[in-house]
Amino acid sequence: MSIQAGSQSAMQAMSSAIAERASSDNGPSAGGLTQFISFAIGDDQYGVDIMVVREIKGWSEITHLPKQPDYMRGVLNLRGAMVPIIDLRCRFGQGLTEATALHIVIVVQIGARMVGLLADRVLDIISFEAAQVQPVPRVSEASRVDFLWGLVMVESAMIALIDIPSLLSDVADAPDARAVVH
Repeated sequence: MSIQAGSQSAMQAMSSAIAERASSDNGPSAGGLTQFISFAIGDDQYGVDIMVVREIKGWSEITHLPKQPDYMRGVLNLRGAMVPIIDLRCRFGQGLTEATALHIVIVVQIGARMVGLLADRVLDIISFEAAQVQPVPRVSEASRVDFLWGLVMVESAMIALIDIPSLLSDVADAPDARAVVH
């Protein structure tokens, strides 16, 4: 299922597939395959486990909060729930995203916490076996790959798999973000 940037019906189809997969709660699919949502930030491709994705929506206005890290863009009112929005481009050290109507927010849930991840576009639902995941090379101990737990080749694309708990742990630990995230 390929998703075109800005296609509302394609995002709805992806959200339906996510809801169907999450509600089945059968663990890995047949053959030991794991499913991820792949998305792009610039030319780079990333993936998050489909089981933590609750919704994919187009970019909409958010409420900015004072004294937040640059990557914490603000909060979105999602059917009464205040969801903090993390700018992944900024979080990965690539500068702020100039968000437009073509950008997307991937709403993920870890435990009781929901967070929106701002990305350029959603690409596909990908499936692969756990044995295909390669470790992320570490150049130094201070390397900023803490948010990644592996790399996988799907067709000719390398996809960096995001470790959502690690990505969110710094958000929860930020002194001014506690009230927003919890």
